[in-house]
Amino acid sequence: MENKRWKVLVNGMGNIGTTLANLLLRYQAQLNIETVYVAKRTLQAWNLAERKILVQQGAVICTYQPAESVLLVAEVLPVVDYIFEATANGVGLANLPAYKQLPNLKGSSAQGSEKGYGIPFMSGVNDKVISGKSFVNVVSCNTHGSAALLKTFTGQNLENLANADVVVVRRSEDIGNHQRLVSANVVARHLDPSVGTHHSMDVIDMYKTLGINCPLTSSDITTPSQLMHSVRFNITFKRPLTESIEVLIKKNPFMATTQKFDSNIVFELGRRYGFNGRIFSHAIVLTGNLLVTENSVKGWAFVPQEGNSLLSTLHAYILQMNLPNGTRVFDQIKADLLRSEW
Repeated sequence: MENKRWKVLVNGMGNIGTTLANLLLRYQAQLNIETVYVAKRTLQAWNLAERKILVQQGAVICTYQPAESVLLVAEVLPVVDYIFEATANGVGLANLPAYKQLPNLKGSSAQGSEKGYGIPFMSGVNDKVISGKSFVNVVSCNTHGSAALLKTFTGQNLENLANADVVVVRRSEDIGNHQRLVSANVVARHLDPSVGTHHSMDVIDMYKTLGINCPLTSSDITTPSQLMHSVRFNITFKRPLTESIEVLIKKNPFMATTQKFDSNIVFELGRRYGFNGRIFSHAIVLTGNLLVTENSVKGWAFVPQEGNSLLSTLHAYILQMNLPNGTRVFDQIKADLLRSEW
């Protein structure tokens, strides 16, 4: 792709959008970005302070309704090279037809809720499939967690996977919100009678892009927590492992471990030491609590709320835009953001 600096738009200034904007601004030079636009649908007095912080860091705020001294999204869309869709609940999908008509647009990605936006993607699984492609759907944080466990223990192409089952224990919503809190455990409906919830469906669909059948089932329960997700996994192998579980985890840079049993403590460590208070690992395995036999491994992992999918979002941009020295740039970002132990 031509050697020029690109203009990018982050559409959405919520939890995911602002963290993504901060990442883009931190790595702006390495990512070959000229301007980071951040779109906020409504400009209110209560979000003025956050908008000021983003502007101080170098972002350009835009909005959908005329406002004094603020660009309109309609002015920005024709000139941007890439769009990070950071809205939810189908808004990104609704915007997709209009994006496909933009004359300058070279690529775009949306988050897990926007299934069907483009090729389902997760760093380290199907990188080669999205290189140079226009539209990508970065799978959800819990899909990251489940897929990462399968890849770590059964191989890049799941060659040693006989079958697997996961129970995703979800936090109810982000710590900064209070719209979907639950007062007791709530079990999710199995959307598919043979594979379960959307987590297994999304993992299966992602591996289909590689022509791989993934024998995974999943269930989901939401808890009265605003911190981290967890996942109980049960993975059965075709052949006995030739390496220890610990060695397999160390071979996957996206994975982390912890000796802690309390997700509150792990979450707090992420708040202290992670960029923007996030943990970016795909999953954090509780290595002191595994049940290992010759042909299976069972255990628990904590799953970061959106850090893992944000890391994949940066990677999608690098691959879709064929960024010069993209591998080196992403390796540096991984070295900065990932920790092997919490």
